[in-house]
Amino acid sequence: MFTLNKQNQQFNQLLREQIRSFASQDLPNHIKLEMPNLSPTMEKGNIAKWMKKEGDQIKPGDILASIETDKATVDFEMQEDGYIAKLLYPEGAKDVKLGQVVAIIVENKDDVSKFSSYSGEAKPLPTQPKVEAPAETQQDKRACPVTRERPSSDPNQALSGAPRVKASPIAQNLASQTGVNIKDIKGSGPNDRIIKADVIDAKKQTQKQVVANEYIDNSNNEERRQILTYSKQNIPHYYVTIQVQLDNLMKLRTQLNKFAKNKLTLSHLVYKASVLAALKVPATNSQWQGDFIRYYKNVNLGVAVQTDDGYQIPVVRDANKKGLDQIAAELVDLTKRAKEGKLTQEDVQGATFTVSNLGMFGVENFQTIVLPPQACILAVGAAQKKVLVSENKDIKYEQALTSLLYINNRVGHVLNVTLSSDHRVVDGALAAQFGQEFKKYIENPETLLL
Repeated sequence: MFTLNKQNQQFNQLLREQIRSFASQDLPNHIKLEMPNLSPTMEKGNIAKWMKKEGDQIKPGDILASIETDKATVDFEMQEDGYIAKLLYPEGAKDVKLGQVVAIIVENKDDVSKFSSYSGEAKPLPTQPKVEAPAETQQDKRACPVTRERPSSDPNQALSGAPRVKASPIAQNLASQTGVNIKDIKGSGPNDRIIKADVIDAKKQTQKQVVANEYIDNSNNEERRQILTYSKQNIPHYYVTIQVQLDNLMKLRTQLNKFAKNKLTLSHLVYKASVLAALKVPATNSQWQGDFIRYYKNVNLGVAVQTDDGYQIPVVRDANKKGLDQIAAELVDLTKRAKEGKLTQEDVQGATFTVSNLGMFGVENFQTIVLPPQACILAVGAAQKKVLVSENKDIKYEQALTSLLYINNRVGHVLNVTLSSDHRVVDGALAAQFGQEFKKYIENPETLLL
């Protein structure tokens, strides 16, 4: 969960723009809190949890609610003093549009009760004049009995023309209360009459079936779903896969870890190589802006991190200006805070190039979806052991495949990476050029230190 601190002046200003003061003849002075814009791509949000209830006092810095956006779950931090007079949406409300009023704040506690029947922006309908019905005589009642009918979804309520179920009144009432269809029960009473014990047994059998088929419903992140669906349906994706040798990189990592303050992993070196390759091919470090393409001078590296609430993408800013040790330190901190739900809004915004790494799960090769408006995302697989065939021109390829006795044949480590690109920005040649630059940095890792 993100926490928006007071130092985030830009967000606070945005919040103030979305707080409006009102007063009327019927209602005292009050502030309408609107659903804030917490993400560049956000159009609506979900109210994951209210942290305060109606009547509670609030002060600047208090958390009013947790708002689920397309990026993550964000704390809605208050900037005003007062009392909560009305919460206009229930906890768990979904798809609340930006600018929609979600809560009412008043200055005085005594004014809270005046909003008990407040229902939002809608104006009440005009009251219809009450029409008095003519009095009925006893003769009218006898001659014209009145029948009130209403539709019912209760399976235990008898339908006209249907065979009557033989059940005691207690059994019928219990079946209605517990949701058991009495027509499915075989009676054990006299003449197969359904009694209370039969309903209880049927309910137990139903509960056993539910326990045997337990499941958990997890709500979808609607904003994230819309972004990924839009990307796949509207952005022309182009994929280029390249395989690189890792042995030299692994040796360098071993040497560097003798002196590094933070333990370096292969992933840290791969991230650094992707950053430098993106600088070499500027189109891969750009964004599609509709009628123009924006090229960035520095690389803000987004790294996908899997958490209990789905993936988060914290950002290492100006990664091209930072050494391996600093990149490793920042990623360790960002990953830890992502899994604890403590990232800030600033931590996840502004990526110009993103890497998704599934190597730790043993995935050798995969493709991923471009995150607009970025032009590229790099999918990194797992390191694999393979026989590396000799490049000696005097040895025939067929011979090298059938024997490991030839000089220079060896078992080595390789890695597959796939660049997913927005083809409007990065064509096949540019994607291939990125792959070649990435390969140079990985197979000649000393260049990462220059």
